[in-house]
Amino acid sequence: MDYSKQEFERLFKDSYPHMYRMAFSMVENDDDAKDAVHQVFAKVWRYKPQVAEDSIRGYLLASTKNQCLHILRSQQLQRQMEEEMQRGTTENESDEREELLRQLQQVIDNNLTEQDRRVLSLHYDNQMTYKETATVLGISTSAVNKHITRSLAKIRSSLKIAK
Repeated sequence: MDYSKQEFERLFKDSYPHMYRMAFSMVENDDDAKDAVHQVFAKVWRYKPQVAEDSIRGYLLASTKNQCLHILRSQQLQRQMEEEMQRGTTENESDEREELLRQLQQVIDNNLTEQDRRVLSLHYDNQMTYKETATVLGISTSAVNKHITRSLAKIRSSLKIAK
């Protein structure tokens, strides 16, 4: 799939409403639905997957569904972590958590660029969407995605955390 800019814009305009409605029905949040659709189009533009012309709409919808599932999994993991933090913990568990947080902060300080740290802080600490983060930093949403993906991979690798 190698579209010209005009063809890609036409595909975007024709497909966006269907993709957005499906995404919204899954994630039930306007910003998350928009982020999911934008992520799909960013990947299509960047990687130009080889998809037959008559299959492109199905491919875009399937990709949107997968992106929404990724968002939902991330939200579920975040909720589980928050619940764990809220539950009463023993002193030993508290010490372990503090040690892990100390290690995490050390990895962030030593292995991530200043821009990576800003993106993570805005997205996770301030709970901004990719689009909001991009606007604040004056970068594209795909750049925000790249920073987050790369940063989390570095953190996982440094802390030896399974995906």
